[in-house]
Amino acid sequence: MTARSVGYARCSTTHQTTDAQVAALKAAGCAVVFQETISTRTAEKDRPQLQAALNALVDGDELVVAKLDRLGRDQRSVINRLHDLQERGIHIRTLDNLVNTKALGKFAPVLIGLLTGLAEVERSLIRERTLESVQHRREAGGKLGGRPKTNQAKERLVLRLRDEGCSYRSIREQTGLALSTIRRIISEAE
Repeated sequence: MTARSVGYARCSTTHQTTDAQVAALKAAGCAVVFQETISTRTAEKDRPQLQAALNALVDGDELVVAKLDRLGRDQRSVINRLHDLQERGIHIRTLDNLVNTKALGKFAPVLIGLLTGLAEVERSLIRERTLESVQHRREAGGKLGGRPKTNQAKERLVLRLRDEGCSYRSIREQTGLALSTIRRIISEAE
């Protein structure tokens, strides 16, 4: 039996899509791509498409993912998953070219441990910075949450400034609105 490349695409929220991952996995030679929108905080047994992908693999096959974090939330779970796959004779490759266990041979576990450890540290640092920012805003009396909604007066001002020939950046400076909000207001008016 010929070895196959099986893809697994995952995104965490319904605001995201796996379309780009699926296209890249197919372009990388995956005959089959399993995809789901589910958080890595969800227990592995409750991730049906991951389980289906793992069950589809046989000795000599290759599991292809966009990045290692598609397989698990923390270093331990990713390393355990990769160890289990390697023991079954299954190779792992990432589209970001950081991991290719077939090419790495015996050095694969070392590299995988290093990469997943770094990813976990990065997530931890992001979480710390976010909490520090929230705490600072609370202490300073700042507002938490997203940007405030625009009101009709500001929207009319954006449209008037654009009609007068102002650039998006100039409108941003005059209104304090984000460029994405300005673009949305203008595109909705057109």
